[in-house]
Amino acid sequence: MSDQQTGFNRIMTIMRQLRAPGGCPWDAEQTHESLKRYLLEETYEVMEAIDSGSDDHLKEELGDLLLQPVFHAAIAEERGAFTMDDVLSTLADKLIRRHPHVFGDLEIRDSQAQIENWEKIKKTEKGEGRRSALSGVPPQLPALLKAQKITEKASRVGFDWDHVDQVMAKVMEELHEFEEALASGNQEHTEAELGDLLFAIANLGRFLALDTEEALRKTINRFQKRFSHVEEQIHQRGLSLHDATLEEMDLLWNEAKRKERDI
Repeated sequence: MSDQQTGFNRIMTIMRQLRAPGGCPWDAEQTHESLKRYLLEETYEVMEAIDSGSDDHLKEELGDLLLQPVFHAAIAEERGAFTMDDVLSTLADKLIRRHPHVFGDLEIRDSQAQIENWEKIKKTEKGEGRRSALSGVPPQLPALLKAQKITEKASRVGFDWDHVDQVMAKVMEELHEFEEALASGNQEHTEAELGDLLFAIANLGRFLALDTEEALRKTINRFQKRFSHVEEQIHQRGLSLHDATLEEMDLLWNEAKRKERDI
C-alpha cells in the first residue's frame, strides 16, 4: 500500500485486502444482508458518542459507522455493481441537484421552504408523482420516529392541526379512550388504544418541533442513571434491592433527581 494513499482510497485498499484470499475469513464471509445489523448498531453508538460530548469518542464512532458503507461498496465492487467512487459521485450529484438555491438560480425564503422543495425534487427524481403523500418513510424505523415522520408528511399536504391546544386535546381524548379500554379488560382493545395514545404524543412532539424519539431516549437515560444511584446507595448499606422497601427506594430516587438539578 502506498504511503501516499489517503482517505477513501486507503480504506478501500485495506478493505479489499481483508476480503481477498489470505485476508480475514470473517470479513470475506460478509454479505449485504449479514451486515444490516451492524449498520444500526454503529448508528446508535454514534448517537451515544454525541451525547458523551467527547470529540475523540465521536471521531472513533464515526469511523466505525463509515466502515459500513465501505464494506458494502467493496462487496458491490466484487459483483461489478458499483464502486465507492460511484457512491460518492451519486451523493455529490444529488446534493447539487437538491440544492438549486445554492448551486442554481432558485430563491427560497427559509429552511421550511427548502424542506418542501427538497421533497418536490425527490418525488420528481423517483417518479413518485402519483404515489401516496406518506411514501418514503422506511418501514424499519423505530415506531416513535416513524410516527413522527408519518405525521410530518401528512402535515405537508395540509392534514394537520392549527394550534397546539388542539393537539393536546387529541392526546387527552386518546388517554380517556385508553382508560376506558383498560377498564373493559379487553387486551386487544387496550393495545390498540395505547398505540393511538403513543401516536398522538408523537404527533404532539412533531407539532412542537421536538424529536419524540430523542426525548424518550433521554428519559430512559435519566431513569437508568437514577436507578443506578438507588442501587449503589442500597448496596452501600449492605442490602440488596429485594431487601429495600419501595419507600426507601423512592427516597433515594428523589435524592438522585435533586442531584441532577444541582449540577
